Amino acid sequence: MTRQQWNTVSRATAVLVLLGAAAAALASEQGPSFDCGGVEAGSIEALVCTDDGLAALDRTLAEVFAAASAKAIDEHPPVLRAEQRGWIKGRDECWKSDDVRGCVDDAYRLRIAELQARYRLVAAIGPVTYQCGGQPANEVVVTFFETEPPTAIVERGDSSSLMYRQPAASGARYQGRNESFWEHHGEATLTWGFDGPELHCTVVEAGG
Repeated sequence: MTRQQWNTVSRATAVLVLLGAAAAALASEQGPSFDCGGVEAGSIEALVCTDDGLAALDRTLAEVFAAASAKAIDEHPPVLRAEQRGWIKGRDECWKSDDVRGCVDDAYRLRIAELQARYRLVAAIGPVTYQCGGQPANEVVVTFFETEPPTAIVERGDSSSLMYRQPAASGARYQGRNESFWEHHGEATLTWGFDGPELHCTVVEAGG
């Protein structure tokens, strides 16, 4: 082989190496945050690995989880990682859904919004204090977060509820596990606990 031929081969090899590295980097950017090499065929993880939209949501969740972990370093008891493991198990139950992809997509979006709100990773409005039932001692404190979907953390006494905004004909309606909060022009309707009564609330103090 002549020197010229050797140089040609060397340049071609270098190009192939660079192309391979670029392809690997692109795959890393397009794939999820976890290694798809050993995932089980037909699993929810396999679906995430083959769906660009879900893979992007997984990367976003990984970034949000890292930011939340940095804020939760002194959290006692340390619940974030345990909750994340529980969330993964819940996400993987989406195989039972009639719309598997939609279920997984919703799971990611709600978890991302939850962490962003709970650990104050996005802009917020509030806290806003409401008095309910005409009783000065019956107050709730609400902070609204600019997540997607929008969220609110409603605090009442020693308990709190993370709520997600729901479609409404007017105002802003938020729904938690067993609680709801519907706000419109400084007035709100609050339901607290399963089958709890509706309370009429008005703003008494707005923070920023």
